[in-house]
Amino acid sequence: QVRLVESGGGLVRPGGSLRLSCTASGIIFSINPMGWYRQAPGKQRELVAAIATYGSTNYANSVKGRFTISRDNAKNTVYLQMNSLKPEDTAVYYCNKDRGFSPLNWGQGTQVTVSS
Repeated sequence: QVRLVESGGGLVRPGGSLRLSCTASGIIFSINPMGWYRQAPGKQRELVAAIATYGSTNYANSVKGRFTISRDNAKNTVYLQMNSLKPEDTAVYYCNKDRGFSPLNWGQGTQVTVSS
């Protein structure tokens, strides 16, 4: 059974940092390009960062220079380091395959709230 479990969200002040983790089970993680997505209230889910199987990364313009995606294939885990957080980063964050690949079942996500 395929399962994605996100964690690491929370409440943080503007300018703060968080590190999100997503652990996958039921798949051969190392051969899957992965991404972090977010969905803010009233908005569509958007891809914010992606990492290829060999480590190449891409970022949405809105997070470039502030977020870093990484992966540990031995732990079946993808990470999102988020620095210099802004109120507009507030959303539920999910991981899944990179855009363009058949998505896995979505996990429950992890809430990130940036507020003073």
